[in-house]
Parts: sequence; C-alpha cells; structure tokens
Amino acid sequence: MRPLFLTAATAVITTLVAGVAQADTIRFWTTENQPARLAKQQAMAEDFKQKTGHTVEVIPVEEKDLGTRATAAFAAGALPDVIYHPLQYVLPWAEAGILDVESNSDIVDDLQKNTFAPGAITMAQFDGMTAAVPVDGWTQMVVYRKDLFEAAGLDAPTSYAAIEAAVDALHNPPSMYGFVAPNKVDENFMSQVLEHVFLANGVSPVSSDGFAPLDAGATTEVLDFYKKIAKASPPGELFWKQSREMYFAGKAAMIIWSPFILDELAGLRDSAPPTINDDPTSPELASKTGIVTTFGGPSNPSGAAWADIRYFGVTSDANIDVASEFVTYSMKDGYTATLSIAPEGKFPVRRGEVTDTARYVKAWSKLPVGVDRKAPLSELYDQATIRRIVSGLETANRWGVKEGQLSLASKMINTQAINRVVRQYIDDEIGAADAVAKLNAELGAVQ
Repeated sequence: MRPLFLTAATAVITTLVAGVAQADTIRFWTTENQPARLAKQQAMAEDFKQKTGHTVEVIPVEEKDLGTRATAAFAAGALPDVIYHPLQYVLPWAEAGILDVESNSDIVDDLQKNTFAPGAITMAQFDGMTAAVPVDGWTQMVVYRKDLFEAAGLDAPTSYAAIEAAVDALHNPPSMYGFVAPNKVDENFMSQVLEHVFLANGVSPVSSDGFAPLDAGATTEVLDFYKKIAKASPPGELFWKQSREMYFAGKAAMIIWSPFILDELAGLRDSAPPTINDDPTSPELASKTGIVTTFGGPSNPSGAAWADIRYFGVTSDANIDVASEFVTYSMKDGYTATLSIAPEGKFPVRRGEVTDTARYVKAWSKLPVGVDRKAPLSELYDQATIRRIVSGLETANRWGVKEGQLSLASKMINTQAINRVVRQYIDDEIGAADAVAKLNAELGAVQ
C-alpha cells in the first residue's frame, strides 16, 4: 500500500500536468500587418492567453500574397488555425475545403446570427451555413454638404432622383460643382464607384451561371444617371484625389468616397487638410457633412451599398476548440479591441448583444480616429450620422458574391471595359444602345 502523502502528491502533479496539456498554441494569420495594428493584435493575444492559458501566434501576411500562401499551406496540410481575410476568399475557400465551414457557422450561431449585419451574413452563405465569421467592414459613402441641402430644402441623396435634384439645385461652377464623378478610366476608383452605381439600380453582369447580359432598360438608367453627375463635375481627368480636394475646398456638393475620409474631414490628418477655411485642423467641414451609404435607382428603389467586409475563418487544419474560442473572444469580450485596430475602416458588423443591441456600435463610435490628432467619431458626427455610417452593412453587396461568381466579376472589372464604355457615353461619343451592346460584348468575352 502506497503512503497517503504520495497519493496526494501524485494527484497534484497529475492536475498540474493536465493543466499544462490543456494550454495550446494556435497560429493566426492577419493581413493587418502595419506595426501599430500588429501591436494591438499582439496585446489581444496576450489578453486571450491570460484569460484562457492558450497562446496565439500572430503572423502578419501581405494581403496580395494571402491567396497563394493559403493554397500552398492547404496542399501541405499546414494551414494556420485562423485567418483574417477579405470577402473575396470566403466562398472559394469554403468550396476548396480550406475553411471549416461547420465550425465557423457554429460560432456565428452561438454569438446569435441576428446580432450581425444581415448583408455580411448573406454574402458568406454556403450550403445553408455561414462559411466564415464576419468581423468588420466599410461601405462606400455619398459624402454631401448637409448644410447646403438643408438650406435648399433638398432630401438626402438616397436615390438617383434625389442626387439629380441636388445637382440641379446646387451646381454653380466654378464656385460649386454638383458632383465630382470619377472619369479616369485606368483608375480603380472609377471602377469602384461605377460598381456601386450599377448595384444601386440592381444591375449586375453575372448570374449563378456566369455572364448575364445587362438589362437594356436598367443599364440605360445607370448610364444616364452617371452622365448627369459627370456633366456636373469639374473638367479634366478625375479620380479620388480631385474628388477629395474639391470637396475639402468647399467647391463640391457631393462626392463618393470611402470612410477613410472621415478623420480627414475633421482636420485630423495633416497630409490631407480641409481648406474650406484658413484652419487646416478645423472640424467645420465635418460638422457640415452628411453621409449616405445606401442609395437606389428607379429599377431598385431599396438600393444597395458597396461594401468591403472582412472575416475570421477557422481552417480545416485548425485546433477547432481553441481556434473557435479565440474567434469568439475576438467577437465578444475583445470585439471593441478588434475594432480599435483601425476604427475609421472597421465598422462593427456585429451591432451588440441580444441584451444590448447597440453595444458595439456605441463603443466603436467612441474609439479615437485620426493620424496627427485623435478624436472619437461621436465627437465629430451626430448619432444619426453614426447610425447611417454603419447602416450600409445591412444592404452590403458586391457583384458576383451571392451568385458565386466573384472571381468572374472581378475579372470583368479588371478589364476596365466598363470604365471605357461609360467614359465614351458620358463624353457623348456613343449612344445608350451602343453602350449597352458594347458592354455586353466585352463583358461576355471575359473567361
């Protein structure tokens, strides 16, 4: 018979060994690889370790290399446990077996699917499950002079018709242009804005079967709308630079831009100061600015928002339990820290909890933004504007996502055929029927 003290000691040692065995290390790939953003993710990994005992190895990956690295790692059976990745990989990786779709869907269900923005969930559907966990996103915005709209009794620019009415009322060059619509064919900015304008009217060049000929009537509405705002724009080759400069100088009533303009509007970035007055640090322009993320055309009154959404994907090679625990932590106890990595471009796709439905939106609005100076968005924009900024994720969309044809749609965009034909139309070189025919011919040839 063994002495009692040995039995007790053995029990203690066994407990300690078991505790050590339960502490695992997982690998996390992130495309947020700037030093300041990496530091915040390392701090989150340390907090997670203190809470759970598990170690998270944060591994930065260049976004341009993410696809090839993931494919190679999958072939070698060496995928990381969790990948932070853009929308474009969700469905292809689910189909290829890179993502553990069931585990990701379980995480979303456990967090309560109805606490997420519907658009972010819809775009990740695969075989009736949510293939990856929506983390954050941003939506392209119509940025407009709210003070001028109110003075003229104009409705907010939530539709083609409202935008056209504002152009008619406010366009007074050279002191004020109704819009600054991009027309520089070789700039991706024009592609991005045009996709938003097409989506707003419910027009897409793809279906689940591949290329889908553009509807002549709805496409003509798109072309006519874009010609209207292009004719109300300054002369010359226009892209994001001129768009921002004209608005910042107080010479544009409306532009379309990404949310990365929000801190600049408030004079928080020295490299892009508002010049509406003599003080480049003034928040005056921000106080006069309104935001719309979703707008619609006559063939699609409910409208759409162009969105860039990011996801967490637990992979097929993962330590499922620990990986799922880390993702859940990052979307719950650590979610405000997740958003704080870059608040101006990380809108909360998870609004709150069932018991506090706006918890994370409120926390996000108080996170500091800016480069040379810092201030929370809630001090720069009123609560109605804050709500509109994040509301675009409700109607978030991109060509080819729902149809499983994102790759084909991306190839079509990259040909710049849409930019070229639209430019010919707004320059009065071709008519609407010819423009629709040329678009269908060129897009239909893309493989």
